[in-house]
Amino acid sequence: MKYASLLGHTVEILVALRRSPLPADAVIGQFFRSRKYLGSRDRRFIAETAYGTLRHQERCDESLRRIGVAPSSATAEGRALLQALTYLLTIEGRGDIEREDLAELLSDGEASAEADGIAKVMDQLQSEPPDVTTMEPAQRYSFPAWMVKRLQAEYGAGEAEQIMAALNDPPTLTVRANLLKGTVEEARNRLETEGLPTTPGRYAPAALHLSKRVNLFGLNAFKEGWIEVQDEGSQLLPLLVDPKPTSKVLDACAGAGGKTLAFAALMKNRGEIVASDVHAYRLEELRRRARRAGAFNIRVQQAEHTSDLLAQHPARFDVVFVDAPCSGLGTIRRNPGMKWTVTERTVEELSTKQQDILAQASPLVKPGGVLVYATCTMLAAENESVVGRFLAAMPSFSPEPPRKRLEELGIEDGLSGDFVKLLPQRHGTDGFFAAFLRKAPTS
Repeated sequence: MKYASLLGHTVEILVALRRSPLPADAVIGQFFRSRKYLGSRDRRFIAETAYGTLRHQERCDESLRRIGVAPSSATAEGRALLQALTYLLTIEGRGDIEREDLAELLSDGEASAEADGIAKVMDQLQSEPPDVTTMEPAQRYSFPAWMVKRLQAEYGAGEAEQIMAALNDPPTLTVRANLLKGTVEEARNRLETEGLPTTPGRYAPAALHLSKRVNLFGLNAFKEGWIEVQDEGSQLLPLLVDPKPTSKVLDACAGAGGKTLAFAALMKNRGEIVASDVHAYRLEELRRRARRAGAFNIRVQQAEHTSDLLAQHPARFDVVFVDAPCSGLGTIRRNPGMKWTVTERTVEELSTKQQDILAQASPLVKPGGVLVYATCTMLAAENESVVGRFLAAMPSFSPEPPRKRLEELGIEDGLSGDFVKLLPQRHGTDGFFAAFLRKAPTS
């Protein structure tokens, strides 16, 4: 294997990831689009090594420190190379990398300054990898210390480690079969004809797990609207809401509309869905996706604030769904770089924003209707604390957990008190939280 060339590309990606505010998949996608000469096997190695290094970067740094190599003093390119090599040797367990394989990479440019460190890595980490059991949890699982403390305080030390380990596992590539086009089996057969066998989801009836990673957007099954890329946990939220074909639904933070489209399918293209978001470009993407999916019961409405909808829709909706902006820590499997961009201050600022959005959304719920608050994070500051303050200020709402729907979907341990909470180590999904808040009917 040509490790010099492959690691050179991997280093380019890692440096770009640390300089870009974009998610990892977007940066890596841009990188490959500008280097079409790379074959599928090379792309797979480069992407998997970049993701793996990003997931385990603190563990790699600690391994380097233990053999006397200071990654913090290296150049950006040199540190990325040291980390990637450490990941391949100590976590992937690759024993076929020789120092000679890297000679071309180290002969010139920024990486040449790290030749001595590379020699130490090759000599010591291959022969005697560091004992990870003696590392602190923040180093062993490569999470910021503040995040580790929060998870330990809220879940206990043992389960916090299970959560972090699960979030470090690469996610399964999952799609949702679009029932507006046909049956799950028909969607599955279409993927099969394009060389992609699938297995059914564990909980969501329309979820299909793919056995290998491919460019789904190039498939006919995608172009013709038979599938949407969507984690099984994300598919479960609309199923738990269970809107009826006659329902009026507001998706108050619709974004590009993944859950909006799932609502449309569950409602069989009947009823009415108003999809709102602050960003016009996201709503334009939703329009394109709705056309492709054949979803015709969606009306898009841009709003700077959720309260801007009140004049047109006072107390009108059976369901108001608030998929709130959040830290996204439940999705770290897909965007491991998020670990290092989210801070405690980020969480506190988001908590205030979430509180405001929930309060603004409440008057849009009709008497007897339900307000659903959801996030893709596991931290109480963005979940239970936000809902607790809302309920204290809004006595007309009360929690109504969807116990029956959880049972119907076969989801065990899906409730935490009055709220839905799915966790990666328990359910194999992204981490998410949902509160179902029923508004009292008029007397």
